[in-house]
Formats: sequence, structure tokens, C-alpha cells
Amino acid sequence: MKLLDTPMGTTPTGRRPWLRWLALAVFVVALAVAFVNLGHWQLDRLEQRREMNGSVTSHENTPVADFATIFTRTIVEADQWQRVTVRGTFDPDRQFMVRYRSLGPASGYEVLTPLHTTTGVWVLVDRGFGTKPNDQDYPSTLPAPPAGEVDILGYVRRDEQGSNEATTPVAPSNTVRLINSTAVAGTLPYPLVNGFVSLTQITPAQAGALTPVTPPELTEGNHFSYAIQWFTFAGMAGLGLVLLIRSDVRAMRRAAEAPSAGSEEAP
Repeated sequence: MKLLDTPMGTTPTGRRPWLRWLALAVFVVALAVAFVNLGHWQLDRLEQRREMNGSVTSHENTPVADFATIFTRTIVEADQWQRVTVRGTFDPDRQFMVRYRSLGPASGYEVLTPLHTTTGVWVLVDRGFGTKPNDQDYPSTLPAPPAGEVDILGYVRRDEQGSNEATTPVAPSNTVRLINSTAVAGTLPYPLVNGFVSLTQITPAQAGALTPVTPPELTEGNHFSYAIQWFTFAGMAGLGLVLLIRSDVRAMRRAAEAPSAGSEEAP
């Protein structure tokens, strides 16, 4: 009995594999591009983290600045965590709760209150972080700010960026997810300067168990290792395609050589 020949360039089932190779190549290229982009995104995050760390470090030994010398322009990353002093009077009737915040291992909220400064302008003040137990809801009322004129020492902060849904206060609870002076100003009867102040000290003291928001820990996080992982995944995807094609080629060669090795007719 003579064995059937398998033409070179086809699989043992008679199908040519190039269509599968082409489809897999398109998929692998798309996957590799996505992985490379994710790697670059992590490197961008690392650069942002280094820029933030540099800003914090450069401001550690910088003299405390007066509010009027900083809040005259758009606040940028390089301004962040500069210590600043400001004097003014709070607007206790228009406070805002910033939900889904964390401070170390604790989760909770922050309290925003507009301050009418002695320079005549209004600025948002982050009065601190409040802990929310996991088995409790957010408080329905916020601690009132001190009445009368107050003196504040705090950090310069730039606006947090996000969607309108995250930055625009939700009425009537006045809750937000991100602190953005432009978005908050749209709900107030007076304008706000760009950015906000995170207080560290206030005189007279304020009521309520609010903890000042401190600069982030000066680490670079895992962004570099994550970038290496994404780049490695991109390389593995390409290598997997090469190995699969080699496997198909070897299978076709074995199929083509099989008749010559066993072409003897059965008795």
C-alpha cells in the first residue's frame, strides 16, 4: 500500500498555514504595540513622580512664602508643596467634602472651605483629612471652620485634573472626588484663585478631628519595574509568534519526509 504524499508548504491536514500566520502576526503586532505603549506610560508616570519628588525636596528648606506672591498665576507642579502663609475669613456656609481620599492606611474624606483672604481674593483651603470607618457612611455635616479672622500655614497645591463628573460638586451634598478650583468656582457666587492651600497649622485652632494632608512619600514606586514587565511581554509576544511558525515548519517537513522513509509497499 503506497502512502499519500503531503505537499510541501501545507500542514498534514492539507491546509496552508500562511493565513494563520498572517492573522497571528497582526494580533501579535497589535498586542506588542499595546504593551510597549503601556511601558512608556509607566515611564511617564515615573518621570512625573520624580518631578513631584524634586518639587517636594526643593521646597523643604525654602523660606515660607506669602500668599500674595504665589497665588497670582496658574499653579503648576513646580509650585506644589511650597509652604505659604495666608490670613482671612472662612465662608462656613459653602463647604465641600472630597470623597474617596486616603492618608496612609486610612480611608475617608477631606474638607474644603473657601477663605476670603485679607488681600481681597478667595482661595480654597483643604482643612484636612477625616477618617471614615468601613462600616459607616460619610458624615452628613462637616466640622465648622473657626469664626472670624484666621492665620494659616499650609502647602501650595495645584488643581487636580479629571472629568467634569469628578471635579464638579454634586448638589445638595456639595461632594466632589477631585479638587479643582475652576470647577468649584462655578458653583460659588465669587471667583477663586487658581489652585488651593492644604493647611498644616491654623490659629485659632479648628474643631473636628481633621488631620493635615502631608506631602507624599518620596519614593519612585514600582513604575520602572512595571515598564520593564510590559516591554518584556512585548518581546515574549514576538518570540511566541516565531516559535509557533518554526513549529509549523518542522511539522510540514516531517510530513513531507514521512513517505520517503516509509514508502515500501505492504506485502
